[in-house]
Amino acid sequence: MSNGQTLTATTISPLETVHSARRRRDVEGHSDYGTFGPRPVLVSQFSTTSPIFTPPFISPLIFENTASDARDHCANERNFLSWLRLSVYLAILSIAITMSFHLQTPPTKLEAKVALPLGLVFWALALLTLATGLGNYLGTIEKYRKKSAVVQAGWKTQTIMAVLSVTIFVTCILFLVNSVSQGPA
Repeated sequence: MSNGQTLTATTISPLETVHSARRRRDVEGHSDYGTFGPRPVLVSQFSTTSPIFTPPFISPLIFENTASDARDHCANERNFLSWLRLSVYLAILSIAITMSFHLQTPPTKLEAKVALPLGLVFWALALLTLATGLGNYLGTIEKYRKKSAVVQAGWKTQTIMAVLSVTIFVTCILFLVNSVSQGPA
């Protein structure tokens, strides 16, 4: 090279691919993740402990892409984001129910009586769905680390979704009964 620049070569063992060399370089600190960001964590380095609860706590997790690991990890993140979105919707719904949506007319006796308890039920369901999503996400990462088979749907998830469905159905019936008892506007 000209102007005093030199070209340095990185030695790669015959068994090491370009991708694993790049991953090794990233984990050693020569990454493209930025100067000030946390160093990425190679999940396969942790044999006995979970990479989630070890420092650095907020860092990119790097999975070895054997078979379909990258696709599965992205699906796990999308699944967590779906649980997070459901939790946010339930939290917004709990606030809306607690406020009773009556800004121009006073709430009826039934609405005033059930607004706070029903709002608290939906707030608890929002926290429960957030905890379930986070638990599924962390459990799946742990299973990826152990290279064990992952099956998402379990009795806990189905029970929470059943309770949520019944609660929403009963709330809709309650609102319909309330609107019928009020009469036409």
